Amino acid sequence: MITGLLILLGCQLIGEFVVTATRLPIPGPVLGMVLLLVVLGARRPEAGSGVTRAGDALLRHLQLLFVPAGVGVVAYTATLAHAPLPVLAGLVLSWVLVVTVTAGVGAGTLWLQSRLARTRTGRREPTR
Repeated sequence: MITGLLILLGCQLIGEFVVTATRLPIPGPVLGMVLLLVVLGARRPEAGSGVTRAGDALLRHLQLLFVPAGVGVVAYTATLAHAPLPVLAGLVLSWVLVVTVTAGVGAGTLWLQSRLARTRTGRREPTR
């Protein structure tokens, strides 16, 4: 499991390094996650591998990762009290954007899946 944690942290460290060195406008951990996705896609770890066990252990304690967000809300209560409308507007707009993008990705995935299924069975799509 230690090896798995080192791989997870190594991917995050490489992501941070690349973002800092190239001044990319994305967070380093996000780039590290993409790197981890590429590594896992290429290596296909087994169910009991260190990365899998480390990921499962982190997911079991996922609720602890919400503590810093809760502390941030409490720490910035005065700011939230002085500007409730911009904060509320940001929350609502980001929620609408997330729901819209999720629906679009889901619809696109279903469309692609049905198209691939039709291609495998040899049926042609109707012309329009």
